[in-house]
Amino acid sequence: MADFDFDYDLLVELTEVHGAPGYEQNVRDVVRRELEETVDRVDSDAMGNVVGTVEGDAEYEVVVAAHMDEIGFMVRHVDDDGFLAIDPLGGWDPEVLRAERVTVQTEEGELPGVIGSVPPHSGGEDGDEERDVHDVRVDLGLSAREARRRVEVGDVVTMSQRTEPLGDCVSGKSIDNRVSVFAMLELARRVDDPEVTVHFVATVQEEVGLRGAQTIGVDLDPDLALALDTTVANDLSDFEEYDYVTELGDGVAIKLKDSSVITNRKVHRRLRAVADAEGLPYQFEVLPAGGTDTGGLQRAHGSVPVGAVSVPTRYLHTPTEVAHGDDITGAIELTAAFLDSEDGSHDYTL
Repeated sequence: MADFDFDYDLLVELTEVHGAPGYEQNVRDVVRRELEETVDRVDSDAMGNVVGTVEGDAEYEVVVAAHMDEIGFMVRHVDDDGFLAIDPLGGWDPEVLRAERVTVQTEEGELPGVIGSVPPHSGGEDGDEERDVHDVRVDLGLSAREARRRVEVGDVVTMSQRTEPLGDCVSGKSIDNRVSVFAMLELARRVDDPEVTVHFVATVQEEVGLRGAQTIGVDLDPDLALALDTTVANDLSDFEEYDYVTELGDGVAIKLKDSSVITNRKVHRRLRAVADAEGLPYQFEVLPAGGTDTGGLQRAHGSVPVGAVSVPTRYLHTPTEVAHGDDITGAIELTAAFLDSEDGSHDYTL
């Protein structure tokens, strides 16, 4: 296994636990356990956001946010053969769902299932047909009677995949965005006596519309907000270089824009200055499509100066997402240095 410069076991725990949008309770339990060891107080709200606060001396408050939820599904029907019809929670390419293992979260506990694929022996009659997520069925290996007894409409489904080292990288089902939740928890361990108050926030329901970030922005009304998330790394032979967005191992990404936000120019320039001062490699992120909590935080309670630190990730929104260990470390180190130099005196007014 690669010699990662961080708590790899905690990252594995966070990425292997299941937590679809609106049903992040398993992730929330890990986050609360870790934060209670490092911060002054831990709170949560009716949506399920978790806030760990470290009090500072200045009357200035910073939010550092990372979303807990992973893309998944909700059961919408159990058919007469015992198969589950599902509705997506977040953005899926149905082609990646063929022959995958899943876990159904039921009132009785976790239930294993598979999403099957037509074997080549059958002639592959659906090979050229355009598939839709609503065409996907989950096979529990149970009779219809038993499936209906154990599964209810509204139960949630997530992918079942181990997190494993892959060379200098880490691969798993929910690198997006548990790698950033992990980074946030590592930051909470490091921030001991800040000049400003720092709220470490694990948000919910980002994958279905940045909902947790919008509500926490109203509740906390921070002076400054930083979002931690993953971003696209299309550094593959299938893409032209200008479509890479970021490249694995080339450094943490400083977000300039995505579909939901144009970050505050002074904030992203200060992130760059901090990275230069610390000798940390970095990339600029211009993401053509896709939104993040950064957008929700920017306009939740009036206007808030926002920035974002992103971990380049290949194969986003698939069961085999991949991030580089050095980029994960870089995200932690850059954000820690930024927070350490934040005393509330910087003017982010444009």
